[in-house]
Amino acid sequence: MQRLRVLEASAMPALPLTDLPPAPPFEATGETPSLVGLTRAALGDALQSAGVPERQIRMRASQIWHWLYFRGVTDFAAMTNMSKALRGALAERFTLTRPEIVTEQISEDGTRKWLLRFPPRGAGRPVEAETVYIPEEGRGTLCVSSQVGCSLTCTFCHTGTQRMVRNLTAEEIVAQILVARDRLGDFPDIATPQGAVVPSEGRLVSNVVMMGMGEPLYNFDNVKDALLIAADGEGIALSKRRITLSTSGIVPMIPRTGAEMGVMLAISLHAVRDDLRDELVPINKKWPLAELLEACRAYPGLSNARRITFEYVMLKGVNDSLAEAKELVRLLKGIPAKINLIPFNPWPGARYECSEWERIEAFADVVNRAGYASPIRTPRGRDIFAACGQLKSASERVRKREREAVAAS
Repeated sequence: MQRLRVLEASAMPALPLTDLPPAPPFEATGETPSLVGLTRAALGDALQSAGVPERQIRMRASQIWHWLYFRGVTDFAAMTNMSKALRGALAERFTLTRPEIVTEQISEDGTRKWLLRFPPRGAGRPVEAETVYIPEEGRGTLCVSSQVGCSLTCTFCHTGTQRMVRNLTAEEIVAQILVARDRLGDFPDIATPQGAVVPSEGRLVSNVVMMGMGEPLYNFDNVKDALLIAADGEGIALSKRRITLSTSGIVPMIPRTGAEMGVMLAISLHAVRDDLRDELVPINKKWPLAELLEACRAYPGLSNARRITFEYVMLKGVNDSLAEAKELVRLLKGIPAKINLIPFNPWPGARYECSEWERIEAFADVVNRAGYASPIRTPRGRDIFAACGQLKSASERVRKREREAVAAS
C-alpha cells in the first residue's frame, strides 16, 4: 500500500528539499485590494490612487513587480529600495497576502498537492481549489486551477462532479504559482543583488499547465492576465513554450488564446466520434469535432516547433480500440501535434475503468507508426488524488446574488 501524508497548514514540518521558508500566514483581508495579479497598467493605476507622483509610477511599478514575482516577498517592508514612508503608505492601502494552505499532501512518487483557501470576494464566502506540483527529471510542472468546480460535467473527470462555484481571479491564479514557489524554496535568497537575471536552469517550477480544476477558456480574461504575468521576463519569467493551456473545446476562444496569450495549447479530446464525445465531453454537443479541429488547424503560431497536444484518456472498452487509434490519426492529419495517452485515474463513484496496459501500448504503436509522438503519461499522485481528472474541493455552489457581487467587485 502506498504511503499518504496529509499535513495540516498550522503544523507543517519543513519539507525535505532545502531550508524551506514557511508559508506566509493567512489573514482575512476583507476588501483590502491586493497588488498580486494586476497587469502592469492596473498596478500603475493602483499606485496613482495611493498618491505616487505620476513621474515615479513606472519606476515604482517595476520595483514592486520585481519584489512580487522575482523575489516572492509578502511584506512591503522587504522592498528596501523604496522609502519607508512609501512602503508604509502601500501597506495601509494594499495587501500581498497569500491564500491559506489548508492541507498539503505528498505522494509516494514525490507529487505534492495543496488545497488552497481563498478569502471572500464581495459578498461571497471563502472558496477552495487544488494545485498540484509534479517533479520530474529535468523539470517541475505545476498544475494550476482556473475555477472552483466546473460546469462542463465531463463524465470521466472528478472535478466535473463538483458544481461550478466561481471563477478564480487573476490574483488567485497567480497566487497558486507563488505559493508553490514559496513551499519549494524556488525564490532567490533575499540577499541576491538587485538586477539579478532569472535563472534559466535549476528552477523547481519550470512549467505551468492550466489543467487543474475548471475550464480556463470560460475564465478567459483572468487566465490571460495571470499567464502573461507568469511569462513576464522581469518576474516569474516562464517561457510561453513552458506554459500550456488545456481546453475541452471552447471553439470561439481558441483563436484569441493563440493571438492574445501565445501559450501552448492542449485539447482535451478523448474520443474520435461525435456521439461518444458528446457523452464524455458534453461541450462537444455545442462545438463538435469538425469545428474543434478546424480551430486547431488555424491556431495562431501553430508549427512543428509549437505543436498542439491532444489529450486522450484511455477508458477500457469505451474509446481504446485500434480502429479508434487509426481514426484518431486520420482526424489529426495535417495538424502539428503530440498525442498524450492518459491512463484513466480512478475516483470514488467513477463509471469507467482504465484500459489494460497492453491495449494502451498497442494504441500508442498505431499512433507512433503514423509519425506522431505519443507518450503514455505515467500516472502521478494517484494515492493522494492528485492525478489527471482527480481534483475536487469541498466548496459549495455560490448563490446567484453572491456570484453577481463577486463579478461586480
